[in-house]
Amino acid sequence: MFVCICENITCSDVRDAVDDGARSVRDLNKELAVGSQCGKCVCVARKVMKEHLAESDYDLAVPA
Repeated sequence: MFVCICENITCSDVRDAVDDGARSVRDLNKELAVGSQCGKCVCVARKVMKEHLAESDYDLAVPA
């Protein structure tokens, strides 16, 4: 499924970015350009990221 039509970003792309270390929408923006055009994709990208983090048991804590 597409998360961002403007930048051609899929759910799989977001999950791969999380696997590579993305932990915030800002990280997704840096790596994939999420939200860089119209911004309508940000909520969906955040949801996909949070679901994948929960499924994968990644540490959700922000490093000090």
